[in-house]
Amino acid sequence: MKKSCPSLALLLAFVSIASILNSFAGTLYPVVVGDRWGFVDKTGTLAINPQFDRAEAFSSGLAAFRLGGVWGYVDATGKIVINPMFESAAPFANGLAVVELGGRYGFVNQDGQYVVNPQYDAAGAFSEGRAAVKLKRRWGYIDKSATVVIPSQFETAGDFSEGLAAIELGDRWGFIDLSGKIVINPQFDKAEAFSGSLAAIKMNRRWGFIDKNGKIVINPQFEEVRPFVKGVAPVRIGSRWGFVDIAGKIVVNPQFDGADAFAQDLARVKLAGRWGFVDKNGKYVINPQFDEANSFADGLARVKVSRKTGYVDENGRYIWNPTN
Repeated sequence: MKKSCPSLALLLAFVSIASILNSFAGTLYPVVVGDRWGFVDKTGTLAINPQFDRAEAFSSGLAAFRLGGVWGYVDATGKIVINPMFESAAPFANGLAVVELGGRYGFVNQDGQYVVNPQYDAAGAFSEGRAAVKLKRRWGYIDKSATVVIPSQFETAGDFSEGLAAIELGDRWGFIDLSGKIVINPQFDKAEAFSGSLAAIKMNRRWGFIDKNGKIVINPQFEEVRPFVKGVAPVRIGSRWGFVDIAGKIVVNPQFDGADAFAQDLARVKLAGRWGFVDKNGKYVINPQFDEANSFADGLARVKVSRKTGYVDENGRYIWNPTN
């Protein structure tokens, strides 16, 4: 982990401006020039001059930046809208962002106002109206009014996704609904969030997938897995990664040293120490050539070559050549 106007005309004008800014913000990417961080647009043109010690990606129209050892937020015009004051600052999600102050975690809105005062040992982002928070070694959930909606009782608690959240209780993992009711009994060694109506679970040192009724639909057989996206999920068999469909059928043979879930129709994969990108058939769209690579977001992927960071488009063309 958002205003009222005196007239409809002003409201429409505000929405229009906000939409433009949000669209623009979605096309800005953090880059480093020398030892300072700024932002470029999709053409590789500097949009916000390098001036920060560190900068993160935009989310909901704002990006976190570090200056002088503390974090704040900047908008798409380069204006500092939340002054740097936090020890850490997470991306905005559903109108709120987790921030750390004095070793405690709380939430601010996009005006920089505290919606939930820093009081927790740890906190996750808001998702589906709930945020996991940790207090006195136990996790529970609050709503956006800071009301405790699910009391602290879990050893670990994940974000809500598709109406359910993975929780750890008594060293076993299960799932709760938005009211806190246990709907899939804690029985797994580990569990991940639902994606595409399936959730990864670990049993006897192997990973498989269950549906929302807790029924195992893909038997635990893999050493590692990633979430389902668009009907396919990366899985590791032995030392090699491939992809399976929702029936558990292998659709891309295990052949990669590493793999991640699909994003914008491409998945990052690793082979012989280099990262590239494949389509859903396992065919290379961008050959392995990067020391590091992030998944695609807003049409670009952040990559690293010889410790230098750049951005490529979906054709593998650099829009920002790797720099320090």
